[in-house]
Amino acid sequence: MTSPLTRHVFLTMAIAGVLLGMPCDAQSPQSQAIPSNAIATVPGMPPVPDPSNLYSETAAGRMSPAVAGALERIYVPNLRSNDVYVIDPVAFKVVDRFKVGINPQHVVPSWDLKTLYVANNAERRTDGSLTPIDPTTGKPGAQIAVDDPYNMYFSPDGKSAIVVAEALKRLDFRDPHTMQLQYSIAVPRCGGINHADFSIDGRFAIFTCEFNGTVAKIDLVERKVIGYLQLIKPGLPTKTVKGFDGRDEIICTVWKGMPQDVRISPDGTLFYVADMMSDGVFVVDGASLRQIDFIPTGIGAHGLYPSRDASRLYVANRGSNKIHGSPHGKGSVSVIDFAMRKVVATWPVASGGSPDMGNVSADGKTLWLSGRYDDVVYAFDTLTGEVKSIKVGAEPHGLAVWPQPGRYSLGHTGNLR
Repeated sequence: MTSPLTRHVFLTMAIAGVLLGMPCDAQSPQSQAIPSNAIATVPGMPPVPDPSNLYSETAAGRMSPAVAGALERIYVPNLRSNDVYVIDPVAFKVVDRFKVGINPQHVVPSWDLKTLYVANNAERRTDGSLTPIDPTTGKPGAQIAVDDPYNMYFSPDGKSAIVVAEALKRLDFRDPHTMQLQYSIAVPRCGGINHADFSIDGRFAIFTCEFNGTVAKIDLVERKVIGYLQLIKPGLPTKTVKGFDGRDEIICTVWKGMPQDVRISPDGTLFYVADMMSDGVFVVDGASLRQIDFIPTGIGAHGLYPSRDASRLYVANRGSNKIHGSPHGKGSVSVIDFAMRKVVATWPVASGGSPDMGNVSADGKTLWLSGRYDDVVYAFDTLTGEVKSIKVGAEPHGLAVWPQPGRYSLGHTGNLR
């Protein structure tokens, strides 16, 4: 039996042979296993084993050796109390709490799965930082000074951490270990740049511009902005203006959305964009940067999380269209069927609530979400929609569920592939 490393090497060589027109041994089991529609990824990015499902390696049970020894925990950054609560999901209780930097926004797994970073953006201040957490002990390390880290992602090849400097309208590419600055990409027309997801081949990313009602397409190879797209809620009046590249662009004249989280479809063709002002999810063709659909979900659509079998997308509806909402709102979770592109179930928080950000448990049985305006964490049963809650700190935000299945992390609260 070949080792995982050997299989990885053979797979990479076989794909290179297909792309370069080089002959392959027809009798080789490795070459026979390469799909005819193999994806030509950017150099350094791990291959895509199943082009019809880029989430294939995040199925329940597919744990990387890199997470061996990691404690099973939920890490909850609390925005206003400047701390992280640690939940044992089996005991269903808070087992630790520690202080971090100012305004912790998200807990982000590193590309190599060995470190969790708390992104403390120190809103309206200049002392932003990252707090590393060792997932084998659950304990924090020394803070690392970083400009305005509202969110953080990792390039698909693992060579850069991408710090989303929201207030600066800038993406800072940094060494993924030392966090030394490598280079930056200015995104001047992306007010409130926040969340992102990456193309199946790793060549580009779609970032949301919360305060512009748009999304930005970033070329990760040429290191530049390709274009912007304003998202338009169906039925609203529009007009045509000159866009970013001088071509005609359609904009809405009476409405501006507030796009939040982004997730790519399993086949890599479409990007789902939650919009908390539009109360639903926009569907964008990534290649053409064109809006093709809108799916109504619930009030304040915000976080997006694929199921472990990649058949469904969980949408956290925060229950408010306001950035600073009130507790006990009409929060819920909508379940979108990827194949049908429609909502097939809705799970309300019976007593009112504010489901925000989080992730799915490693076994796929529980959807963990922060309750942004209610100072709790929710645990939704993904079979029944039944919800339980745990009290945490002040204004919990982008919690991370750890460990997760997958080979590498693209960042955010655990966007693994």
